[in-house]
Parts: sequence; C-alpha cells; structure tokens
Amino acid sequence: MAVTSIWSVKGNLNSVVSYASNSEKTTNPEYGREQWLSNVIGYAVRDEKTQAVIHDERTELLRRFVSGVNCMPDTARDEMMAVKKGFDKTGGVVAYHGYQSFAPGEATPETAHEIGVKLARRLWGDKYQVLVATHLDKDSHIHSHFVVNTVSMVDGIRYHRTEKDYYNMQRESDALCREYGLSVIHEPERGRSRQYTEWRGDRSGQQTWRSIIKADVDATIRESMTERQFFSNLRGQGYEIKGGKDISVKPPGKERFVRLQRNFGDDYAIEGIRRQILAQPYPERHIIPQSTPVKRVRLIGNIHTAPRISGFRALYLYYLYRMGVIPKNRESSPKQVYFLFREDIRFVRKISQEVRLLAKHGLDTADQLSEHKEKLAIQIAGLSNQRRVLRNYARSAQCGDVAAAKAEISALSSEIGELRCDIRLCDDIQKRSVDIKDKLRKAREDRKTEVKEITKNEQFKERRQAYR
Repeated sequence: MAVTSIWSVKGNLNSVVSYASNSEKTTNPEYGREQWLSNVIGYAVRDEKTQAVIHDERTELLRRFVSGVNCMPDTARDEMMAVKKGFDKTGGVVAYHGYQSFAPGEATPETAHEIGVKLARRLWGDKYQVLVATHLDKDSHIHSHFVVNTVSMVDGIRYHRTEKDYYNMQRESDALCREYGLSVIHEPERGRSRQYTEWRGDRSGQQTWRSIIKADVDATIRESMTERQFFSNLRGQGYEIKGGKDISVKPPGKERFVRLQRNFGDDYAIEGIRRQILAQPYPERHIIPQSTPVKRVRLIGNIHTAPRISGFRALYLYYLYRMGVIPKNRESSPKQVYFLFREDIRFVRKISQEVRLLAKHGLDTADQLSEHKEKLAIQIAGLSNQRRVLRNYARSAQCGDVAAAKAEISALSSEIGELRCDIRLCDDIQKRSVDIKDKLRKAREDRKTEVKEITKNEQFKERRQAYR
C-alpha cells in the first residue's frame, strides 16, 4: 500500500527548507528562484536519507537511491533551470514536490525506488524532468520524493496540478503496487489532500497549524452546552468565523480561513458539531493547577549592575517564555498562548539548539553571527583539506595502517558534519529571528485590538446600566 501527494513549491518552502537543505548541493549564495529549486532538491537527495550500506563477503558498497528522469541526478537543478530559461519561463511556481509513502515493512528500499522511478516515468516522463529520491532514514518510513520541473522540455508548456492529477497519481501508484504484489486501499475516501509537512507531522506526532485548529475546536465543543456558546467561546480565543454550509474559521495571526468539514470530516459540519454538543452531559472546564508557593531568595550584588543579555539571545528566551516552554514547571492553558507561538512548539527542539549556539558563543547581533559563520567555513575548509590528504594517503602503497587512517578520516568527517550543522543553525537563526519579531508584533497588535473591543463593550455596558 502506498499513499501519494504533490504540491507546488513557490518562494517560501517553509518546513522543507528549515527541515534540511543540503549545503553541498546549494551553490548559489543569493536567494532567488534558483536557490529555492536548489533547496528542495537538496532536501530530496540528502545523503543520510538516500544512502544504504550493502555488506558482502569482501567489501562494503554504498548505494544511493537517487535517479533522474530526463535529467542527471547530479545536475538536475542546472538542467531544469536551463529549460526554464530556454523557454523564458523562470517566474511563478519553480517546481512541484511530491511523495509516495509505503506501509511500514511492506517494501524494500530497492522495490520502493524502482516503483518510484516507474511512477515518475508514467506520470511525467514524456514531457518533464523529474528527480526521484527514496528516503531510507527510518525502516518503517520508506518513501520516495519527486521534484518535477514546471516547464516542459518538449514544448515549454507549464505543468498545472489539478484534482485529476491527484487521482491519476494514486491510480498509477496503486497499479504499480499491484504489479509488485503490494497491498492497496480498495475504497479510498475522497477528501482534501494534505501537504507533506502536515502528513509528516501526523506520523511523528508533531502539531501542525491545522491540527492545532482541530484541537481548539474539539476543546471548545467539550466546553460548550449550546451552539451559540460554542461560537462565542471560539471567538473568545481570537478566531474569526464565517457561517454557511461548511463553517470556516481563521485563527489569530493567520491570513486564510480553514473549512472545518472539508478538512476534518462530517463531524465538524454544523450538524455534527451540534450533535457532539448535545451528546455531552455537562461542559468540560479546564482548570489550571495552582502554582507552587513563591520562594523567597536573597539577592547578592546590585541588580542595576548585573550583566544583561540582549540581541538574539534575549529575543529567543523571551519567545520561549511566550510559547510557554520556559520555565520548565510552568503550567498554562493553550488559550493563554498565542496561536502562532503554539504553532512553533513543534520546532522547540531546533529552537533550543539555536539558543545553545547563541549562548555558547555569545552571539547577539547579525554581524557577530556572520563573523562566526565565516570562522566555521574556514575551519571546514581546513578539515576538508586534511581529510583529502588522508584519503589519498590511505589509497597509496605507503600507507601502513589503513584501518587507523580510515578511523581518522571518520573522525574528521564527524567534526566537519558538526560544523556544517552549526552553519545551518546560523542560517536558521537569521531567518527565524525575523519571523519571531513578526509574530511578536502580530501578537501585540491583536492584543491591542482585543483590549479596544473589551473597552468598547464595557462602555456600552455602562451606558445600558445608566439608562435603567
């Protein structure tokens, strides 16, 4: 059994870029359309996800599950951009990114990749360039990625994804699964196709902004006794609501409405919500546990002369506090945390890594961050040169202890990998700091609007009481 999906890649790749872009595959330092294409290809062909070690009696072979349809894997980005430039169609959607995921334990890496390549040829092989990369990072999570060029190499016609394309992709995938003796879903339910990040978040137990909306709606249903109370409680959390056959809600800080029935099923149509409310014997109340007693401490020194953090470190720590992550023993209701902050809780591990990097090296400004990146790049260049010399020495006849040389090469590779991770963290800090400031600004603006509404309502309340 395999599930499939495909979506467009525009200027903002969000989690695909932040999750991991391969710096070795990204050669253009400027962020343009070529960079976006490099990022999505770099994610799809990450070595640690697409390589498998094959052991035999004499040697170890490294097999990489990356293939190209109408292009070479190593030069896929350049070949795709050449087609775009040849037909003068470099704007708009830069690529389509799809996946084919197999049931746990059902397909081997070889089978999954072979099916993925055949699927790409059947769907796009007559006109478009496609990169196929099968990820093997988890035994129970074998899946293939497809990066499809939007411009045809034959006639320059753009590829436009439609609902029919979703159907054809799943149909051809099911046909290939049958050919290889794999299971298929006999009567799949029709519904909204999900983004890869949303699908991956559900598999890993991480929250996405749609899952947060669903959780809020579920909690509001449990806390309501009437339909009117449900809408009132949801608005009280900052949601905007549109009525109609399919109720639409927009969480605070977001620009788009989400249709409840379309995204979450018939239980979230108005009849389904009404039925859930009436089935409850009494409303649920969320009780925040009493905070621990305040501890009295004695201050040594002068608070006015104590060192203070600022810049990136202060921004990150304040954001973690607003997210409800620190202090550790803090108990807070989801309603007390701004929606956009709750959405970033799934990235808390990555944010914590960035905070540790900032604290370790005392980085507070953009200039300090850039200087640190340059130092890391110099270190990587020096270590890479040492590794290259060692590799040449290990292959030569003069090498007396090949095992020791390989162990030293492995240690250098690990050190280089850690330094590259730090460079990626620096890049993430540059992007995330701007995003954090924007979310904090939106939270302040929404809070001001909320205070104005409360004040306005209080004035009307006082006037009504005065006329009585």
